[in-house]
Amino acid sequence: MTKITPTTIATIMIRGAHIAEGCDTLVSYKLSKQIADRVEGMLVLPPVTVGYSAHYDSFPFSLTLSYDTTTAVIYDIIESVVRNGITRIFLMNGHDGNIAPIEIASRKIKEVYPEVQIASLTQWWVAAGNLLPKDTFEVWGGLGHAGEGETSIAYHLFPDWCEPKLATCVVPDLPDEVEIKWDFSELTDTAQTGDATKATAEKGKMMNDAIVEHVVKVLNELDEKDWKYRR
Repeated sequence: MTKITPTTIATIMIRGAHIAEGCDTLVSYKLSKQIADRVEGMLVLPPVTVGYSAHYDSFPFSLTLSYDTTTAVIYDIIESVVRNGITRIFLMNGHDGNIAPIEIASRKIKEVYPEVQIASLTQWWVAAGNLLPKDTFEVWGGLGHAGEGETSIAYHLFPDWCEPKLATCVVPDLPDEVEIKWDFSELTDTAQTGDATKATAEKGKMMNDAIVEHVVKVLNELDEKDWKYRR
């Protein structure tokens, strides 16, 4: 085995009323297993089901770890993997609150274990939009918390746990290029952003297939060149 995929996701939170609270974990884990089925020697670890979600905790059942704890959990898992002789690691993330902890934990690992090679997909929802035709999504580029894109992939991967009739549309008025450091209650009163009413299982399958194909291609290419990046 040459690679391992810890799925680092904060999942226990309200995501509107129309998709499962475990969406982040379910999507990332299911994508990871599809990728591993096609990459030789790849092992998928069980998902980490709670991460950083304090920016959502104005809504009920948004369980969260602190930033420091989330970073430490990711670091400790990677270090445990390294101690077992695996030095090529792919991280599949499914939650925006984990992006910064993944970055910090990975940098810290590289400081202590410079031989370890880490690749990550930190925002599959953005990657899917970049990989698919520009007219795939109808509103806000498919983005949003339980918006058009995320709801679509949920409808594709676990439709029995979704209730489309409860989907809503809330598109915040945010500036381009400049980030607003919001609490989620400042953006929506439904625990959902984007337009979930435009979601379809067909769009979700397109997202699923595009992400899996792309990551498999990247990992196989990295293997072919022995994970050497310098020309």
